[in-house]
Amino acid sequence: MSADAAQKNFDRYGRYFDLLYRDKDYKGEVDYLVRTLRRLGIAKGNLIEFGCGTGRHGRLLTEAGFHVHGIDRSEEMIARAQTQAPVQGFACEVGDVCSFKAGRKFDAVLSLFHVISYQTGNDDLIAVFRNARAHLDAGGIFLFDVWYGPAVYAQRPMDRVKTIEDDAISVERAAHPVWRVNENRVDVHYRVAITDKATGAVDKLEELHPMRYFSLLELDLLAAFTGFRREFAEEFMSGAPPAESTWGVCLAMRAL
Repeated sequence: MSADAAQKNFDRYGRYFDLLYRDKDYKGEVDYLVRTLRRLGIAKGNLIEFGCGTGRHGRLLTEAGFHVHGIDRSEEMIARAQTQAPVQGFACEVGDVCSFKAGRKFDAVLSLFHVISYQTGNDDLIAVFRNARAHLDAGGIFLFDVWYGPAVYAQRPMDRVKTIEDDAISVERAAHPVWRVNENRVDVHYRVAITDKATGAVDKLEELHPMRYFSLLELDLLAAFTGFRREFAEEFMSGAPPAESTWGVCLAMRAL
């Protein structure tokens, strides 16, 4: 699939993103983020979110007193975020997490929902870390989550199907993972069928989501190379130590 075709599919997927993840506990996740930021010495201030999607995390973070600037490569998701009722303290725009320049510093850089795991090549991964560091003064925080390698090996990727609906449409998404062991990557092939309940028309799309998984030592080496030091790593939301049962690990890196 060409880069243009992949972007087009990603944008189409953005139309159904909020529906597919409406059962996601955004409020609980933001409560965890606020607690974590306070633990790191950031009780208020300015945040930039790399990969903000439709802005649900960012909008909730403003309720906790933060100012949030979100960026996302999907024009569709940013358009959806911008068409919602304005929220004081939240803004967003289209941008690439590898190269976007805000022209100012922030108290913390957030990158959630495994955005870092989408950076499957070493060059892109280094670019994101360097870009995060460029948006922080010394002492600032880079907070992100990733797929955790030991859990991937222990649990192994499996085929999954998710179905969800609202009054207008129903969405079925089938995921077929292909494990690229030598690349530390799982290529998740999605087939999505969106049915219009009124007409019966079915819109279909296919996507490839390559996801990289990491060890803590690998991330520590990357941090040292790009000007960070790891403060901690823990299971996202629960705060438990990373283990073979922990697919999603949250890491806090402090800018040196």
